[in-house]
Amino acid sequence: MPFLQLHLLTAHAPSNLNRDDANRPKTAVFGGEPRLRISSQSLKRAWRTSAAFAEQLAGHLAERTQRLGRLIVERLAGQGVESDRAMEIARQVAGAVARINPETDRNPDFTRQLVMLSPAEKQRAFELADRWAQGASPGKLTAADVANAPESAADIAMFGRMLADAASQNVDAAVQVSHALTTHRAVPEDDYYTAVDDRKPDDEDAGAGFLGTLEFAAGVFYLYVCVDLDLLSRNLGGNEALCRAAICALVTAAATVAPGGKQNAFASRARAFYVLAERGDQQPRSLAGAFLAPVEDNGRHGPDSIAALEDFRKRLDAAYGACSHTHATMDCIAGKGTLAELVTFATN
Repeated sequence: MPFLQLHLLTAHAPSNLNRDDANRPKTAVFGGEPRLRISSQSLKRAWRTSAAFAEQLAGHLAERTQRLGRLIVERLAGQGVESDRAMEIARQVAGAVARINPETDRNPDFTRQLVMLSPAEKQRAFELADRWAQGASPGKLTAADVANAPESAADIAMFGRMLADAASQNVDAAVQVSHALTTHRAVPEDDYYTAVDDRKPDDEDAGAGFLGTLEFAAGVFYLYVCVDLDLLSRNLGGNEALCRAAICALVTAAATVAPGGKQNAFASRARAFYVLAERGDQQPRSLAGAFLAPVEDNGRHGPDSIAALEDFRKRLDAAYGACSHTHATMDCIAGKGTLAELVTFATN
């Protein structure tokens, strides 16, 4: 069972890419020290909606929405179907894959859960609705009548799908993504800022028109990604060209794309300065343990994080035997390797 493993180090200047319920950067305690954190969910969302995915996987990306019924209503309305009948059909088709809102709800054509459908499945839902509107009732629909072609969506194949009311159509994720953690001790900070009223006369008081605080943080983040290559291929129905495109998009996005939180305020457009890619059929393992003892705050977080990761990898190999058959590295600090070479290695 071959695996592709990615280990990435990315330096984010002051930013707030992924916020908690108090609008502060997410955190975690690791090795007894506070760290900054970027959740795997926010990372995967950013990658799925990135230009890298759009370019590499055009026509093979799913949509995740509660609005399948609304899309059907709008489609049937465009065909001249009477509104009540369009709503009835939409509720039946969308309700086959997820629990539908009550008819008395403000949005009776919305499902209660988000539904992730491949392009082929979305088209299947439309075709069922069209035929029903034309008088050919399909009878009682099940999830298998609609959500029956997940292999046409690369993001479903990579990140999986769970349909709470249609477990038979679930898809196991072929790609596992860790939460990104800083390699060193780090805590959020508060930025006190003011806004000035441009029309305020000079002879009024010198006070600002608005006062506020904005939370931010900065650090070097370690991220781990593991790809089960056999499962990815199976999830894509054996389409090896699409499998290679999916891996290319994943490697590119992981190295170049971050969540979009507060980007207008901070412009944290960072790219990974170090990426280690490994291939092999050995049991996968994260290298987060390299940072259990945080990298010291000595102004060398970048080079010291690389050194700690590579040293820990060697120690694991010495203890357990080689944890991969082959590997490739891009180290921007040392000026070694390129993203293009990593993509070639990963898709070989």
